[in-house]
Amino acid sequence: MNILIIGSGGRESAFAYKLSKSPRLDQLFIAPGNAGTGAYGQNVNIKVTDFEAIASFVLENAIQMVLVGPEEPLVKGIHDYFLNRTDLKNIPVIGPQQEGAQLEGSKDFSKQFMDRHGVPTAASRSFDADSLAEGLVYLESQKLPIVLKADGLAAGKGVLICETLEDAKAELKAMIADSKFGEASRVVVVEEFLKGIELSVFVLTDGNSYKVLPSAKDYKRIGEGDTGLNTGGMGSISPVPFADETFLNKVEERIIKPTVEGLKKDGIPYKGFIFIGLMNVDGEPYVIEYNVRMGDPETESVLPRIESDLLDLLEGVAQGNLDQRSYTVSPKTAVTVMLVAGGYPGAYESGKEIANIENVKESIVFQAGTKEQDGKVVTAGGRVIAVTTLQDSLFDALQQATADAGRIYFEGKYFRRDIGFDLI
Repeated sequence: MNILIIGSGGRESAFAYKLSKSPRLDQLFIAPGNAGTGAYGQNVNIKVTDFEAIASFVLENAIQMVLVGPEEPLVKGIHDYFLNRTDLKNIPVIGPQQEGAQLEGSKDFSKQFMDRHGVPTAASRSFDADSLAEGLVYLESQKLPIVLKADGLAAGKGVLICETLEDAKAELKAMIADSKFGEASRVVVVEEFLKGIELSVFVLTDGNSYKVLPSAKDYKRIGEGDTGLNTGGMGSISPVPFADETFLNKVEERIIKPTVEGLKKDGIPYKGFIFIGLMNVDGEPYVIEYNVRMGDPETESVLPRIESDLLDLLEGVAQGNLDQRSYTVSPKTAVTVMLVAGGYPGAYESGKEIANIENVKESIVFQAGTKEQDGKVVTAGGRVIAVTTLQDSLFDALQQATADAGRIYFEGKYFRRDIGFDLI
């Protein structure tokens, strides 16, 4: 089978790594890919939102499946684009259509969906320019801290936790009246703050049946001890020690089943991944957010633990018979440590040569923000490389991943040395 992966980050590197091991794979292409994905397939210089160029490539290269990594092309309707063209409609796209992608594309949409289908989540209300004054009054009656979320996609930066009423009012005005996050904060969801410990659960569905993939926990803060600014993710672990069978059964019964059934009741077709961001509040699961694709860096921890053929599962999604497919998961623990450019998540430099990747022997190196330049691999993003290791224990995995992260060098390199140590 010829497959095209859309995307260029560590998540897409992990997909390429896993699919390259399938005995049923003929050719693998990654658009646009990065300096590392070329080891698993062929990179194609096409932007993830250039649907016409993607379509031409798919037809010219007899692509039989398209796997969409990032959220932007899904929210902008790449799946619908394929379905609306007679020459493309029979080529399966793994990723929801535009309406289903609103679970991530609109926080207000997702909150209404959860309320409608009884999915446990934080209490909230949404406000826009016409109801800003009402929103400011609403804040006065809420407990602190309070969470403000830009309704639309804001590159992971549209969520604010306000500790004081003054801050909350100022930020609500800035988001709505001053377009702090552009069009994304035209509508703002004001949400109750949940205190607990976060984790992520991943589901693959064909719209009727589903498979629950391994859980993971990621680390968002730039500084050790979970301090400093939020990032796209500094590392992750899988499985999550505190997410035992009892807790995950609650997640399935209270969240996964109502979500999949809710999509069916609402007449929303959905073929792809559902990322469920959860808060464990005293042993009870609450949904923080939905994403309509796999997470990053969680994918780099989850996929190496899946022992069976990922292509078989994706084919089950495409053919609508996922319930007839089975898969096995390694009992080992995966730890992913992210190497980032100096200055990230603020302004950072690119074009720094990366050395010693070949010296990492006991871990998998998933390149993310990299490119080839003058025959060398150089940095080309804030999050540069994900180093993942599988070991029998969490402690051993933490030690190995941290040691291997230290073996790779580029000017300004930074990584957290405490990923997962809060769970030891």
